[in-house]
Amino acid sequence: MPVILIVGATRGLGASLAKAYASQPDNHVFATARSSNPPSNTKNLTYVPSIDISSPDASSTLLQYLHTQSVSHIDIVIITAGFFATESLKEPSFSAQEKMYRTCAIGPTILVTALANDSDTLLGAKSKVIFVSSESGSIALRHESEGGGNYGHHASKTALNMCAKLLSLDLKDRGVAIASVHPGFMRTEMTKGVGFDKFWDDGGAVTPDVAAESLIEWIQTFDISKTGQYWAPRGPRDIGTAEPVLGPKDKLSTPLQLPW
Repeated sequence: MPVILIVGATRGLGASLAKAYASQPDNHVFATARSSNPPSNTKNLTYVPSIDISSPDASSTLLQYLHTQSVSHIDIVIITAGFFATESLKEPSFSAQEKMYRTCAIGPTILVTALANDSDTLLGAKSKVIFVSSESGSIALRHESEGGGNYGHHASKTALNMCAKLLSLDLKDRGVAIASVHPGFMRTEMTKGVGFDKFWDDGGAVTPDVAAESLIEWIQTFDISKTGQYWAPRGPRDIGTAEPVLGPKDKLSTPLQLPW
């Protein structure tokens, strides 16, 4: 029975991934929640309570829970947890940047190292680790047509991409495949909360269910030959700077490997 661990699974993309994977009866899904009272478990969907990835205790708490469930190997790890606060040249925020780095880069990296160090089999041959990043983490795709600002959001995703690359080097010999992905521009409470809902229609934003379907399909094709890479499973369709940087969208592939 394939074991899938989804970190940040009570809303948005994480919730959609948990639902989609659990709909396949052969899977067993472990889905983390920050709340101590997560949704009810189902036959093959188990919620892990009180996991705040920005906390230093998240990794040890998660490992203790997995041990109680006798989990010896994880086939797929998807870390979707994130935090987004907007900034501008005139309104930067030390506290918001700190939270974004802790949630989007430091926490995911520490969690994966903890899983890897627990045993050679928990993350072992043919395990896949997917860091949900964003096209905003690509330095190459930053373009004058988009402008600056949102320093912590963009840079924390870039930091996540670097950590994914380094982890891929550390774990390649063990057979663990690691990638960063831009899952697509989504119609979520997170993007609405920072005012990006005004771009949903023009930007081609999709629901988390649609993004989850594309990501799951891509993960099926992902293996050790692509470890350490950075991909957009849905291609360039919602990447506003793709054309000025990479060329006409109709000439770009789907899925699309993104530049760092």
